[in-house]
Amino acid sequence: MQPTRSSPPTQTSQPKPGAPAEADAWKLEDHWQELVSALADQFTEGVSNLQNQIDQLLAKGRITKMEHRALNIPAERIKLAGLSAQQIHRLYGGRIRQSHEKVNMADLVEGVLQERKQELGILGIALRRKLKPVEVLIDPTLAHSFVNAVLDWGLPFGNRVDVRVDLNAWPQHARLQIRVANDGVPPSSSTSSDSLSWMLIRQIATASGGIDLERNVTAEGVSFTAMFSRTVVQAVDGISTVDLSDEHSSMFKSLSGTYVLTISPSLQIRADVRDALREIGITSDSVVDFQQARDAVKARMPNLIVVDSELKDDEFDRFRDELLREVFEFPFVEISPDDSSFDMSGFGEFSMAKVGRGNIREALGTAVMFELAKMM
Repeated sequence: MQPTRSSPPTQTSQPKPGAPAEADAWKLEDHWQELVSALADQFTEGVSNLQNQIDQLLAKGRITKMEHRALNIPAERIKLAGLSAQQIHRLYGGRIRQSHEKVNMADLVEGVLQERKQELGILGIALRRKLKPVEVLIDPTLAHSFVNAVLDWGLPFGNRVDVRVDLNAWPQHARLQIRVANDGVPPSSSTSSDSLSWMLIRQIATASGGIDLERNVTAEGVSFTAMFSRTVVQAVDGISTVDLSDEHSSMFKSLSGTYVLTISPSLQIRADVRDALREIGITSDSVVDFQQARDAVKARMPNLIVVDSELKDDEFDRFRDELLREVFEFPFVEISPDDSSFDMSGFGEFSMAKVGRGNIREALGTAVMFELAKMM
């Protein structure tokens, strides 16, 4: 008797040769959020345990306080990477509730700098700041994370950091600027402008809304600007309240400690500038070229520089760049060959007022006061 044969089950479709089975269709890109979350949790937990061990070594006298700080810095960086990844993950998933409040960005930035003062000192960071009070509607916690992330992004690129908070001329948006210079020592080859900190900056800006970002990376360092469109503007810039024609205004009283340096090969121009500045109570010195100017700046940093247009060449650009490494911004007034010219500067970084050679006695004082008022 022949054994009974059962027919195979009917299949609606046959898998293509080499195609993965349904159980093998798992793809990593479908689970990147879980991966980020798991890695972040392991980073923060592992580093917390490491820091506890370091603290115990210090308590037992096995390491010095300086060694403790030196060990804590890389541990904090690893922990920061974990916390940043956690924040990016939560922001991307919309799991952070925001409460928009009026935040004084100058106070916030100063607070962050004070919190990180010890760290910056250990890293040998030379820090300069110019913080003007300006309010922004933003979640305070996110704003704090944002400023920290900007610092974390910029610090690997150099050891000279300039921080500035002010109100942009137009549109009137709060502006946070950070510039990091490396003094000719290039950063590590592992330093990336698209680091985890940059991803966090972008994600906070996206989640908060109303924050426009701009960055520039060069061989000499990096610069970063954030413009906050949700700015609480209470008044027009104080420059408009300065009456430059009032000889008895408080502006004249504030000029008593001002010092100006004039750079010109012309004896006549140097003498005319000196006399014009003396009339408004400003002391000044003069030099004939940029090498002498460098020596003069080392001896005493001026509040403003008057420069002869004859010297505005590549050497002037190098001199100005050197000066801007020392200070975040610096005013110049140009003496132009047109005898009757008189042009106020705009609000661009390299904008410069111009006064004609034949108009120095009449117009230089007004130009100088306007430039100094912009710096206040």
